[in-house]
Amino acid sequence: MGGESTTRTAPRGGGTGRGPAGGKVGQRLSGLVVALGLVLFLGGFAWAAVAYRPYTVPTSSMAPTIDMGARVLAQRVDGGEVRRGDVVVFHDKTWVQNAPVVKRVVAVGGDTVSCCKQGKLTVNGKQIDEPYLRGRAAAAGGFPEVEVGRGRLFLLGDERQGSLDSTAHLTDAAEGTVSRDAVSARVDAVVWPMNGMLERPTGFEALGILSQPGPLRTMALMIVSGAVLVLGGAAYGPVAKLLGGSRARARTEPAGAR
Repeated sequence: MGGESTTRTAPRGGGTGRGPAGGKVGQRLSGLVVALGLVLFLGGFAWAAVAYRPYTVPTSSMAPTIDMGARVLAQRVDGGEVRRGDVVVFHDKTWVQNAPVVKRVVAVGGDTVSCCKQGKLTVNGKQIDEPYLRGRAAAAGGFPEVEVGRGRLFLLGDERQGSLDSTAHLTDAAEGTVSRDAVSARVDAVVWPMNGMLERPTGFEALGILSQPGPLRTMALMIVSGAVLVLGGAAYGPVAKLLGGSRARARTEPAGAR
């Protein structure tokens, strides 16, 4: 009878591994966690694919903000959403025939812009601090005052000395300006090398509201959180099985001793 009693106690322990690891409730919760993780992970990627476009910047005209060959993510925007200080992607056949161009908007329709007073860009009579130039003298790209027409943009490269920007087209009929409609996207981040989000152009705040950062950080959080949940939920079963086996051995060993 003693032997018969020992063989009956093991199944009642619930830790022999014959049932689902961790029990039905644990398995269901694990499945829900994995499903939620997949929704966040795939949803973040899908949202990013709709809202953003990748571009490679082939020149050093935006250095040091964006180095030559860097890979950027640019949020798809309408030209009407563009504000001073934005780094935008646009296409103007009078600049480059068949390729998008990346430059910084320094003046919008109705503004007057010139360079330079005390080494600084001047917009509407205000001298603009541009910390993103990081020691590169704005005076290297000096130009006379330009009045920007309605619906137009005046754009400069952050590498003022070598950039083929609005200053290279001042003799054109549009005085170097570009239509807002030519803009297709606004650069949010440099992803290769991983320099992260662009600095906010705070020097333009005195002239009006700046653009708000895009949803890239939210998307990244969704993707990372989703990956953690998927991995955590998938690991629950093996971990529960391992712990259950340990508990089973701990219960059966004293029974055998009796």
